[in-house]
Amino acid sequence: MGAHIDAGSQGAARTAASQLLSATDIWSGAPSPPPAAKPEPVPSPAPVAVAPPPQRVEVEAVAPPVAIRQTSRPWPPKKLSLALQGGGTFAAFTWGVLERLLEQPDIEIDAISGASAGAINALLLACGLAEGGREAARSRLSRFWLRLMHEASFRSLMLVGGFSPAGSSVAFGPTLRSGQFDPFDLDPLRQALSRDIDFSALRAANAPRLLIAATRIRDGQQQIFRNDAITADVALASTCPPLVHCAVEIDGEAYWDGGFGGNPPLVKLVQESGQESATPDLLLVQVTPSRDSYVPITLAAIDRRLDQIAANAALNAELAAIAWAQSQTTAPSLRLSRIAAEDSVDGLAQRSSTDLGRGFIRTLHRSGREAAERWLGQGASGADARHTLPAAEPALA
Repeated sequence: MGAHIDAGSQGAARTAASQLLSATDIWSGAPSPPPAAKPEPVPSPAPVAVAPPPQRVEVEAVAPPVAIRQTSRPWPPKKLSLALQGGGTFAAFTWGVLERLLEQPDIEIDAISGASAGAINALLLACGLAEGGREAARSRLSRFWLRLMHEASFRSLMLVGGFSPAGSSVAFGPTLRSGQFDPFDLDPLRQALSRDIDFSALRAANAPRLLIAATRIRDGQQQIFRNDAITADVALASTCPPLVHCAVEIDGEAYWDGGFGGNPPLVKLVQESGQESATPDLLLVQVTPSRDSYVPITLAAIDRRLDQIAANAALNAELAAIAWAQSQTTAPSLRLSRIAAEDSVDGLAQRSSTDLGRGFIRTLHRSGREAAERWLGQGASGADARHTLPAAEPALA
């Protein structure tokens, strides 16, 4: 299911309403009350004219938000920026979304941000587009995920950041957490990534702009790597689970999984997209569930839910910041949409992001394609009212 927000138009609606109220003094028809000492009686009809209800209704009805939302901007958008969330094997859903978008010849992928498994999908997409266009991008995504599914190994999970902070601490125990034993040599992981991603192609002029996130251990801040700086080590840093293997060092700085600081990076993507276009379109693909109707009881279930909440915390904060900024300024009209895996895959919150089962991966991929198809068909104004969220819900929950 897709969620569609035109944050700029919501601000425009409030501005139009404010201007109208300023120009129309709705209290001007109300006479001032007479002095108490005046003996003459006050004519009884006068109070009836005070702010009559029909006038208030008429003022509020002018320039309704729906009318303002309906702009002349084309749908589907001609140029689209993508924000790809990480979430282990749940990111196979994103594979399906991207595959369907690549079949839409009139959509140009402008910029892509990603963290953890979202970063891997972003790199595969950008590399394919730079090397051989849409078909090459589809081929790289498909080859990577099919190999991941068939190998079903620890290395496969390492490549998509499938080990959660809480889950890996339970699974591997104090020996792994001691930092004295690293069961995974990074060289095989580098080789596997280099097999699927030509990092030199990312620096080509026709490659989409990339914003890949990793988390600096020194200060906990988000580090964004762009095309010229992206290497296999950057990809490994973005997917580095701190409780499974050692930190990834780049230019003397140590990094962990990018999902801790921004999953995916959103504010910086909005800023860059706004610089390139006066009316940017941005699609967020969210794979980690935000809702769960069950209260977890077992240790594994509690760990899983904690990981889901933590993965979405930074995203929710960035969405709220974007909504606030749009309400406070006359910024370019941003059309922000969301496709969420949990809206298409029943019981996703109860599943593990380390599940490499072929049936599960294929279900995620198929669901992603179907969700993208619905998003493409919903229209510029969000034809289905269930897809449209009010400005009071910036977190797209």
